Amino acid sequence: MTPLLDSIHSPADVKRLSLRQLETLSAEIREELITVLAKNGGHLGPNLGVVELTIAMHYVFNTPADHFIFDVSHQAYVHKLLTGRRQQFHSIRTPGGLNGFMLRTESEHDCYGAGHAGTALSAALGMAVARDKAGGKEHIVALAGDAAFTCGITYEALNNIAHSTRRMIVILNDNEWSIDKNVGAIASYLNKIVTSPKFDYLHERAGRFVEKLGGKTALRMAKRAEEAAKGILWPSVIFEELGLKYFGPIDGHDIGTLIKTFEFLKTQDRPVLLHVLTQKGKGFEPAMQKQKKFHGLGPYDPETGETAPSGRRTYSEVFADTLVKLANINPKLVAITAAMPNGTGLDRFRPHHPDKYFDVGIAEEHAVLFAAGMATKGLKPFCAIYSTFLQRAFDPIVHDVCLQNLPVVFCMDRGSLSGDDGPTHHGLFDISYLRAIPNIVHMIPKDEDELADMLFTAMQYAGPIAVRYPRGTGPGTPVKDVPRAIPIGKAELLQHGENDRVAIFALGALIPMARELAVKLEAQASPAAVINARFTKPIDAEMLEFYARSVDVIVTMEDHVLHGGFGSAVLEELNNLGLSTPVVRIGWPDQFIEHGKPESLRAKYGISAEAALEKLRPLLQKRDVLKATEHI
Repeated sequence: MTPLLDSIHSPADVKRLSLRQLETLSAEIREELITVLAKNGGHLGPNLGVVELTIAMHYVFNTPADHFIFDVSHQAYVHKLLTGRRQQFHSIRTPGGLNGFMLRTESEHDCYGAGHAGTALSAALGMAVARDKAGGKEHIVALAGDAAFTCGITYEALNNIAHSTRRMIVILNDNEWSIDKNVGAIASYLNKIVTSPKFDYLHERAGRFVEKLGGKTALRMAKRAEEAAKGILWPSVIFEELGLKYFGPIDGHDIGTLIKTFEFLKTQDRPVLLHVLTQKGKGFEPAMQKQKKFHGLGPYDPETGETAPSGRRTYSEVFADTLVKLANINPKLVAITAAMPNGTGLDRFRPHHPDKYFDVGIAEEHAVLFAAGMATKGLKPFCAIYSTFLQRAFDPIVHDVCLQNLPVVFCMDRGSLSGDDGPTHHGLFDISYLRAIPNIVHMIPKDEDELADMLFTAMQYAGPIAVRYPRGTGPGTPVKDVPRAIPIGKAELLQHGENDRVAIFALGALIPMARELAVKLEAQASPAAVINARFTKPIDAEMLEFYARSVDVIVTMEDHVLHGGFGSAVLEELNNLGLSTPVVRIGWPDQFIEHGKPESLRAKYGISAEAALEKLRPLLQKRDVLKATEHI
């Protein structure tokens, strides 16, 4: 039962509650999060950690007039519950339901949509500057986890805040985790602040100071607060050097202290940074014990936290296990992740080859440049970054890797849909954004075994090369003990007949769909060849030309946008060959795709054998008429 939560229809309802009621509300929200996400899956740990923090923000500030910008925004579930979406919360991350991230079209309280790290401070600064130019009074509050402070964009923003705006609030939500344990000098620096013997004294003094503050009291004590606040400051805090007044660290689960602190910060006519300590997964023991697992997961048992076993290895796991074997035989091989060892599977690689494993934090541009530098010294870097996150490193891919023709391997997990996560995480653009770059090779496996072969091929290749593979499990194809190299740019003929009327060139996860289409065509007396295209650059021009000269229609199938994708490459090559064979392209339309189950989304957008058949029928009928006319 959640009677208090059920009574919250807007932030105004939060402001009417007593401190004791707010604490009860915190418990009810945790119960709601645990119960709903047990069915839907989602980012449980991050949201359990910001319950009191989000309540206090809404108690003191006034959205939508005031603006909250959540970095990544996967921790905005509590915000959704408090801003009129309580009745829809059971639908979060389900088709047609609430999005798992902030979404401007979903609510007026979502002032900025996000899904990638490092965006909050820059966006908030833009809003603050726009407010200043308009003479506005609203508060701009950016909430960013400590992992976001490993992201270069965050420091680009920090470099500009004090010079660009007179008033802005940054909340550093410090829980020592992104998905995995945070790494690097910044993580160590923040840890020193909260583990030093001086911390207890300063923390206690900060608490006494905040207790004296209230809404109106803070205004009267502004001058005294200026001096008293110096006792809260940590000596030589980096944020002070960048022009932000630093406050904290304070307990991010103490609602009373949070409220009084925010009331004080509202009075500050300068950019400030509040360092808040929270515990990821707070209130649910399994989430606190297994923080990586409960950062984001599928359905689980709400009592034990146990999840159902998948029964098969995921593509990420096959990638990591194969990389372990390759590193065993190649002393030059190194693996790089940008704060995603769990998501990419490299947490399976790390125990076997700790000296060959590098986590650079949420810094994709740096990861690619880092890999380029390694490659110049004879190492073989495998850079494992989700397709959607690799977009952030486009310039280093072009300028630093491909221009210099360096042998960096891009292992692009989550190529295609990332289902319940939605448009910020769908990897639907990588064929397009890589295909135009000289020197790079791009390949896509049809199953787990071919992924292993492609990784082996990449290890031997002397230039930039990328392999894209989808989220989740494959068809269950056994991986042979010894991988084999695949000839660069050569497709694989899976099915062929003497009287084929159609040639289906398919990629990766859509190979089964191509086989299904071939069965349907056979039933209609239009036999089809099925080709596993494997490469989007270079494509197999020889095989394409053979079928373009011998069949009535070519079909391309890709789990990618059609604009600039594999089908476009086929059309370009046919144009180069001077051939006009009709082409039916199956792929995603020129729009951002919402969250939902991949099967349902494919059906909705015509990524199916049935849709392909409908597009083929008129072309085949036209060819039949032409042939009949020629015969007469």
